[in-house]
Amino acid sequence: MNPVPFKNEPFTDFSKPENKKAFEQAIEKIKSTIGREIPLVIGGEKIITEDKIKSLNPAKFDEVLGYVSKTGKAEAEKAMSAALKAFETWQYTDYKVRADYLFKAADIMRKRKHEFSACMVLEVGKNWMEADGDTAEAIDFMEFYAREILRYGPDQPLEQIPTEHGRMVYIPIGVGIVIPPWNFPNAIMAGMTTASIVAGNTVILKPSSDAPLIAYMLVEVFEELGLPVGVLNYCPGSGAEVGDFLVDHPKTRFIAFTGSKEVGLRIVERAAKTNPGQLWIKRVIAEMGGKDAIIVDKDADLEAAATGIVASAFGFQGQKCSACSRTILHKDIYDELLKKIVEKTKKIKVGPTVDVDNYMGPVSSLNAFKKIKEYIETGKKEGRLMCGGDAHKDDKGWFIPPTIIADVDPKAVIAKEEIFGPVLTVIKANDFDNALSIANDTEYGLTGSYYGSDIEKIKTIEQRFHVGNLYINRKCTGALVAVHPFGGFNMSGTDSKAGGRDYMLLFLQAKAISRMKGIPPFK
Repeated sequence: MNPVPFKNEPFTDFSKPENKKAFEQAIEKIKSTIGREIPLVIGGEKIITEDKIKSLNPAKFDEVLGYVSKTGKAEAEKAMSAALKAFETWQYTDYKVRADYLFKAADIMRKRKHEFSACMVLEVGKNWMEADGDTAEAIDFMEFYAREILRYGPDQPLEQIPTEHGRMVYIPIGVGIVIPPWNFPNAIMAGMTTASIVAGNTVILKPSSDAPLIAYMLVEVFEELGLPVGVLNYCPGSGAEVGDFLVDHPKTRFIAFTGSKEVGLRIVERAAKTNPGQLWIKRVIAEMGGKDAIIVDKDADLEAAATGIVASAFGFQGQKCSACSRTILHKDIYDELLKKIVEKTKKIKVGPTVDVDNYMGPVSSLNAFKKIKEYIETGKKEGRLMCGGDAHKDDKGWFIPPTIIADVDPKAVIAKEEIFGPVLTVIKANDFDNALSIANDTEYGLTGSYYGSDIEKIKTIEQRFHVGNLYINRKCTGALVAVHPFGGFNMSGTDSKAGGRDYMLLFLQAKAISRMKGIPPFK
């Protein structure tokens, strides 16, 4: 197997009538399945449970997109047994065969790209471009990780000595619990799942209760490809019940998680406790969010900065761990740039994202709606409301308009805590050093941007702005697989760098083997 060099999946041009029509047809196809029942998939068996998770349309919250069977502890234990049994053989499956499953899965998703994207438009309220980008990233992850296992699968280089033949190989580690988020319900879900599988591990996939349908679509792809039963088990359910049970399970080898800091730290704490029958130290691969900042210096291109800030703050309703929630502006350009940001923000169209013209859709759930509104009310007391701030009237979904709060103290609640919604905090800095100090004054360290033209200051930013993904003169969202390996520092997670050349190592372990001379050498 000698695949062509990796290349990122192109985005769809919706200005072309044929693409717009194809996407509209995909939305209608997904709509035709509304209300269907989704089973668990455990060891290849479809299981319907009495308890259900309702997948709701956040833009029309009285519409149930699907009734998803809910995993209990009995089903979780059954899934663990199935995954353990499958691991007995899957771990020895040739790495080239495992890579081929991912290449073929990527091909299927590419052919059905609009269906996967349309599902996210309805299930989590992504606009067409955001959903298309999400699916493109999922394809990229599968293509990239398939190539990565082709790099890690063969014997690794070793120094040899006259008396021995030596080799080192990377081997799979066991059963993994994959817990993806709802905000990138295809890309991150597919990335963590397929990295685990192509490395030779088996998976219990527990998708977010806010995005179970898109995860089931991926499971269907691998069913179509004939992935051995038990390698991928679909087990949506409660985090407090089945999530804790699986994290604590002595046979769980690793947990791949993306989500909130609170849940991530809970997983880290529980995974650190050794339970009876456990033979290993569990690995936790975690990405836990951020309080990301864009610094704009006095010599920056203000038009470019305003465009980048608005895109970073309000793309997908600000519901990205990489979203700009703080912008720190040099005092000399503060008023001028703030005016530009507000003007651009007020032009954003908000509404159901089945309409291609709506840039912002609903927030993910009623709980998110309430929490964001509470932060906005706090923000009104901590700063100057420039736009937004109120829920839309006459809508049946969880809509919050893009909200900007200026003149905020760097120590204010809304400047320190992750809001995960369309709320931008604007902070004034006295000078360059003050701006950098404010940006770094956070427990998070995921993404950040700097707009400015002084090369010495840029070098300082590159050295001292403590984030996992740093961008100069561009927005802080929109990382591309293999181009911007993604992951953060501090409370933003384990800096696992999804889409990077070290990511696969998190799902493997090294084994060194030596044969004394006289025994035939390795082939």
